[in-house]
Amino acid sequence: MEARLFALQRLSAIVMAPLVLFHLVMIFYAVRGGLTAAEIVARMQAGWWMPALYGLFAVAAAVHAPIGLRRILREWTVLPAHVVDPAMVALALLLLALGLRAVAALVGAGA
Repeated sequence: MEARLFALQRLSAIVMAPLVLFHLVMIFYAVRGGLTAAEIVARMQAGWWMPALYGLFAVAAAVHAPIGLRRILREWTVLPAHVVDPAMVALALLLLALGLRAVAALVGAGA
């Protein structure tokens, strides 16, 4: 199980790294271009690829963060596995739901 979680976290990091860079570029582009919130939402709704990228970002973050936090909690605290593991599954589901909800809200904001 530990080896699978290790591999899954590394895989999610590989997916997230270019998406973080893409997100930062989009922030700089929006700020330097003087885009309004309405213009940003309109561009988000203009095609399928932007919501798909941010949806993938949300999924990768929901996988990556709880695995890392699980390792930290297991190594640095005395919390037992039967407490930490379900809490991290709940965190993963919460992050997934909130991330996908944010993407859906942006995509459907003008509809």
